[in-house]
Amino acid sequence: MTTSQETPSVHHASDSASPTMIYHRPTLQIPLPISDIIYSAAGGAHYSGAPVSENDDQIVTSPGKPIPPMDDTIRDRIMADLKELYCCRPSKEIFERTWRLDAVFEDPLVKCEGYAQYAPQPKIFSKSETISSRVMSFTRLPKRLIYSQTQEYTFRYIGTKKRIESIIVVDLDDDEKIIHMTNQWNGEALSYWFGVNLLRRANALVTPWFFGAPKA
Repeated sequence: MTTSQETPSVHHASDSASPTMIYHRPTLQIPLPISDIIYSAAGGAHYSGAPVSENDDQIVTSPGKPIPPMDDTIRDRIMADLKELYCCRPSKEIFERTWRLDAVFEDPLVKCEGYAQYAPQPKIFSKSETISSRVMSFTRLPKRLIYSQTQEYTFRYIGTKKRIESIIVVDLDDDEKIIHMTNQWNGEALSYWFGVNLLRRANALVTPWFFGAPKA
Protein backbone atom coordinates (compact mmCIF):
# COMPACT_ATOMS: atom_id res chain seq x y z
CA MET A 1 0.00 0.00 0.00
CA THR A 2 1.40 3.41 -0.91
CA THR A 3 0.30 6.81 0.25
CA SER A 4 1.37 10.23 -0.87
CA GLN A 5 2.50 12.58 1.91
CA GLU A 6 0.70 15.81 2.62
CA THR A 7 2.58 18.54 0.78
CA PRO A 8 2.03 22.09 1.90
CA SER A 9 1.83 24.75 -0.78
CA VAL A 10 2.70 28.31 0.11
CA HIS A 11 0.71 31.13 -1.46
CA HIS A 12 1.48 34.79 -0.93
CA ALA A 13 -1.60 36.94 -0.89
CA SER A 14 -1.16 40.39 -2.32
CA ASP A 15 -3.18 42.05 0.43
CA SER A 16 -1.54 40.26 3.39
CA ALA A 17 1.95 40.34 4.82
CA SER A 18 1.72 36.73 6.03
CA PRO A 19 1.89 33.77 3.61
CA THR A 20 -1.01 31.29 3.51
CA MET A 21 -0.30 27.53 3.72
CA ILE A 22 -2.75 25.15 1.98
CA TYR A 23 -2.54 21.38 2.66
CA HIS A 24 -3.50 18.98 -0.15
CA ARG A 25 -5.39 15.81 0.85
CA PRO A 26 -3.27 12.64 0.45
CA THR A 27 -4.27 10.11 -2.19
CA LEU A 28 -4.56 6.45 -1.24
CA GLN A 29 -3.66 3.62 -3.62
CA ILE A 30 -4.79 0.09 -2.65
CA PRO A 31 -3.43 -2.82 -4.68
CA LEU A 32 -6.14 -5.35 -5.60
CA PRO A 33 -5.50 -9.11 -6.04
CA ILE A 34 -6.51 -8.93 -9.67
CA SER A 35 -4.76 -12.17 -10.66
CA ASP A 36 -6.56 -14.18 -7.97
CA ILE A 37 -9.93 -12.66 -8.89
CA ILE A 38 -9.50 -13.44 -12.57
CA TYR A 39 -8.09 -16.91 -11.93
CA SER A 40 -10.87 -18.01 -9.60
CA ALA A 41 -13.63 -16.75 -11.90
CA ALA A 42 -12.32 -18.06 -15.21
CA GLY A 43 -13.60 -21.11 -17.02
CA GLY A 44 -16.73 -22.29 -15.24
CA ALA A 45 -18.67 -21.64 -12.08
CA HIS A 46 -17.68 -18.63 -10.02
CA TYR A 47 -16.08 -19.46 -6.68
CA SER A 48 -17.53 -17.40 -3.80
CA GLY A 49 -15.04 -18.48 -1.15
CA ALA A 50 -11.49 -17.44 -0.26
CA PRO A 51 -9.00 -16.41 -3.00
CA VAL A 52 -7.20 -19.31 -4.63
CA SER A 53 -3.70 -19.65 -6.05
CA GLU A 54 -1.67 -22.07 -8.12
CA ASN A 55 0.56 -23.13 -5.20
CA ASP A 56 1.77 -22.09 -1.77
CA ASP A 57 5.43 -21.46 -2.55
CA GLN A 58 5.27 -17.99 -1.00
CA ILE A 59 4.34 -19.27 2.49
CA VAL A 60 7.29 -19.32 4.91
CA THR A 61 7.62 -20.74 8.41
CA SER A 62 10.81 -18.84 9.19
CA PRO A 63 13.02 -16.36 7.33
CA GLY A 64 14.55 -17.96 4.26
CA LYS A 65 12.73 -21.30 4.64
CA PRO A 66 9.76 -21.56 2.26
CA ILE A 67 7.31 -24.41 2.75
CA PRO A 68 7.68 -26.94 -0.08
CA PRO A 69 4.67 -27.26 -2.38
CA MET A 70 2.23 -30.13 -1.95
CA ASP A 71 3.12 -33.38 -3.70
CA ASP A 72 1.39 -33.66 -7.07
CA THR A 73 0.99 -37.40 -6.59
CA ILE A 74 -1.26 -36.74 -3.58
CA ARG A 75 -3.37 -34.34 -5.63
CA ASP A 76 -3.62 -36.79 -8.53
CA ARG A 77 -4.62 -39.64 -6.23
CA ILE A 78 -7.37 -37.59 -4.58
CA MET A 79 -8.66 -36.32 -7.94
CA ALA A 80 -8.72 -39.85 -9.39
CA ASP A 81 -10.58 -41.26 -6.39
CA LEU A 82 -13.12 -38.45 -6.38
CA LYS A 83 -13.74 -38.92 -10.10
CA GLU A 84 -14.52 -42.60 -9.46
CA LEU A 85 -17.04 -41.61 -6.80
CA TYR A 86 -18.66 -38.94 -8.97
CA CYS A 87 -18.93 -41.46 -11.79
CA CYS A 88 -20.91 -43.83 -9.53
CA ARG A 89 -18.06 -46.30 -9.02
CA PRO A 90 -17.59 -46.25 -5.23
CA SER A 91 -15.45 -48.85 -3.48
CA LYS A 92 -14.43 -49.51 0.08
CA GLU A 93 -10.79 -49.18 -0.97
CA ILE A 94 -11.32 -45.60 -2.17
CA PHE A 95 -12.96 -44.58 1.08
CA GLU A 96 -10.30 -46.27 3.20
CA ARG A 97 -7.49 -44.68 1.17
CA THR A 98 -8.83 -41.14 0.80
CA TRP A 99 -11.55 -40.45 3.40
CA ARG A 100 -11.65 -40.19 7.17
CA LEU A 101 -14.40 -42.23 8.83
CA ASP A 102 -15.74 -39.08 10.51
CA ALA A 103 -15.53 -36.89 7.39
CA VAL A 104 -18.31 -34.48 6.44
CA PHE A 105 -19.68 -34.19 2.90
CA GLU A 106 -22.18 -31.55 1.91
CA ASP A 107 -23.84 -30.11 -1.16
CA PRO A 108 -27.15 -28.24 -1.66
CA LEU A 109 -29.11 -31.49 -1.13
CA VAL A 110 -27.35 -33.27 1.75
CA LYS A 111 -25.08 -32.81 4.73
CA CYS A 112 -23.49 -36.16 5.58
CA GLU A 113 -21.61 -36.75 8.80
CA GLY A 114 -19.56 -39.94 8.91
CA TYR A 115 -18.97 -42.96 6.68
CA ALA A 116 -22.43 -44.49 7.03
CA GLN A 117 -23.99 -41.34 5.57
CA TYR A 118 -21.52 -40.18 2.89
CA ALA A 119 -20.55 -43.59 1.44
CA PRO A 120 -24.00 -44.43 -0.08
CA GLN A 121 -24.38 -41.04 -1.80
CA PRO A 122 -22.85 -42.05 -5.21
CA LYS A 123 -25.58 -44.69 -5.59
CA ILE A 124 -28.35 -42.09 -5.83
CA PHE A 125 -27.65 -41.80 -9.57
CA SER A 126 -27.81 -44.61 -12.08
CA LYS A 127 -25.12 -42.95 -14.17
CA SER A 128 -22.83 -39.93 -13.90
CA GLU A 129 -20.20 -38.62 -16.29
CA THR A 130 -17.44 -36.08 -15.67
CA ILE A 131 -17.50 -33.64 -18.58
CA SER A 132 -14.55 -31.57 -17.39
CA SER A 133 -12.52 -30.77 -14.29
CA ARG A 134 -9.74 -28.31 -13.48
CA VAL A 135 -7.61 -27.88 -10.36
CA MET A 136 -7.82 -24.30 -9.11
CA SER A 137 -5.69 -24.58 -5.97
CA PHE A 138 -3.78 -27.14 -3.91
CA THR A 139 -2.23 -25.63 -0.80
CA ARG A 140 -0.40 -26.78 2.33
CA LEU A 141 -1.64 -24.08 4.70
CA PRO A 142 -4.48 -24.85 4.90
CA LYS A 143 -4.32 -28.35 3.44
CA ARG A 144 -6.97 -27.79 0.83
CA LEU A 145 -7.78 -28.80 -2.73
CA ILE A 146 -10.16 -26.62 -4.76
CA TYR A 147 -11.24 -27.60 -8.23
CA SER A 148 -14.00 -26.90 -10.74
CA GLN A 149 -16.06 -29.67 -12.26
CA THR A 150 -18.84 -30.13 -14.81
CA GLN A 151 -20.80 -33.30 -14.18
CA GLU A 152 -23.80 -34.83 -15.96
CA TYR A 153 -25.99 -36.89 -13.65
CA THR A 154 -28.70 -39.40 -14.61
CA PHE A 155 -31.25 -39.85 -11.83
CA ARG A 156 -32.08 -43.42 -10.88
CA TYR A 157 -35.54 -44.76 -11.81
CA ILE A 158 -36.74 -41.65 -13.69
CA GLY A 159 -33.79 -41.35 -16.12
CA THR A 160 -33.72 -37.54 -16.03
CA LYS A 161 -30.34 -36.00 -16.81
CA LYS A 162 -28.95 -32.86 -15.21
CA ARG A 163 -25.63 -31.12 -15.93
CA ILE A 164 -24.15 -29.22 -13.00
CA GLU A 165 -21.10 -26.94 -12.83
CA SER A 166 -19.52 -27.00 -9.41
CA ILE A 167 -16.69 -25.66 -7.31
CA ILE A 168 -15.52 -28.42 -4.98
CA VAL A 169 -13.59 -27.59 -1.81
CA VAL A 170 -11.73 -30.49 -0.16
CA ASP A 171 -10.11 -30.07 3.27
CA LEU A 172 -7.48 -32.65 4.25
CA ASP A 173 -6.05 -33.82 7.56
CA ASP A 174 -2.36 -34.38 8.31
CA ASP A 175 -2.51 -37.79 6.61
CA GLU A 176 -3.90 -36.27 3.38
CA LYS A 177 -7.33 -37.81 3.98
CA ILE A 178 -10.55 -35.92 3.39
CA ILE A 179 -12.02 -34.48 6.57
CA HIS A 180 -14.52 -32.09 4.95
CA MET A 181 -15.76 -31.74 1.38
CA THR A 182 -18.18 -29.17 0.01
CA ASN A 183 -19.74 -29.22 -3.46
CA GLN A 184 -20.89 -25.70 -4.36
CA TRP A 185 -23.26 -25.85 -7.34
CA ASN A 186 -22.50 -22.95 -9.69
CA GLY A 187 -19.89 -21.86 -7.14
CA GLU A 188 -22.58 -20.56 -4.77
CA ALA A 189 -22.12 -20.85 -1.01
CA LEU A 190 -24.41 -23.35 0.70
CA SER A 191 -27.42 -22.13 2.64
CA TYR A 192 -27.32 -22.75 6.40
CA TRP A 193 -30.79 -21.42 7.07
CA PHE A 194 -32.41 -23.68 9.68
CA GLY A 195 -35.11 -25.15 7.44
CA VAL A 196 -32.75 -25.87 4.55
CA ASN A 197 -30.11 -27.36 6.84
CA LEU A 198 -32.71 -29.59 8.50
CA LEU A 199 -33.79 -30.95 5.10
CA ARG A 200 -30.20 -31.60 4.06
CA ARG A 201 -29.58 -33.57 7.26
CA ALA A 202 -32.80 -35.55 6.74
CA ASN A 203 -31.73 -36.49 3.19
CA ALA A 204 -28.37 -37.69 4.51
CA LEU A 205 -30.09 -39.92 7.05
CA VAL A 206 -32.65 -41.37 4.63
CA THR A 207 -30.29 -42.34 1.77
CA PRO A 208 -28.58 -45.20 3.69
CA TRP A 209 -32.01 -46.84 4.12
CA PHE A 210 -32.13 -47.43 0.36
CA PHE A 211 -28.44 -47.70 -0.57
CA GLY A 212 -25.86 -49.29 1.69
CA ALA A 213 -22.20 -48.39 1.98
CA PRO A 214 -19.77 -50.24 -0.35
CA LYS A 215 -18.48 -53.58 0.87
CA ALA A 216 -15.12 -55.15 0.21
